[in-house]
Amino acid sequence: MKSRMLAGVSAVVLAIIGAVLIVTYAQGADQRAMKDMDPTGVLVVTKAVSAGSSLDIVRASVTLQQVPSTAVSKTALKNLDDSVGKVAAVDLVPGEQLLAERLVNPADAKTSGAVKVPTGMQEVTFELEPKMVVGGRLEAGDHVAIGFSFSGGADKTKPGEPTTQLALRKVLVTAVQRAAQPTAKPTDGTNPQDTTLPEGQFMVTVAVNDVDANKIIFTTLNGSLWLTKEPLDAQDNGGFIARKDTVYK
Repeated sequence: MKSRMLAGVSAVVLAIIGAVLIVTYAQGADQRAMKDMDPTGVLVVTKAVSAGSSLDIVRASVTLQQVPSTAVSKTALKNLDDSVGKVAAVDLVPGEQLLAERLVNPADAKTSGAVKVPTGMQEVTFELEPKMVVGGRLEAGDHVAIGFSFSGGADKTKPGEPTTQLALRKVLVTAVQRAAQPTAKPTDGTNPQDTTLPEGQFMVTVAVNDVDANKIIFTTLNGSLWLTKEPLDAQDNGGFIARKDTVYK
């Protein structure tokens, strides 16, 4: 009886040892095989990215992975050092290598449907000078606060006074369009190291609800708009209305 029990235990132990040896060998074989393939580190998409998304969104959605050199695309990126100010030209799918041609200057990105419009929202477009669009340093996927300014009559308590208020906050920018520039290599203003003054008007499209779209249209026709670049974690200290008698308080 004891002999049978010992034989059974021994068989189980041997089976476990055998399984461990097989797994270890298989892992070693995989590592040897990968080494023989001369692996190269490239950026691989890990989360879906919508066309027009900013470089920050792209950076958060890719990782550096080892890929056999024979499978590495000629234009696969190993880092994003030379991609400052660019946006995703097309939708990026998890599992694909990040190719250089997938990142373009905002002016070259497709402007229609560049960023998915949230459910229930609609798009509205307005035209502004560069100084009113953060110096032109704005791209699809950014969020902005929209300031409404009127020369008079907007504030019931001071009907004759000009007023300004950041009336809409953290609004999604879905597209930024700009007229072709006269220089051979136009600057789009998105590179923080670029100090060239932008020229021409910017067409900015944002996603808002129907009420806010109506406010934007009215202000465009009867007042003026001014944008600030407002990340989602930016502070919101309330709806302050600026007038001459309040702006210094």
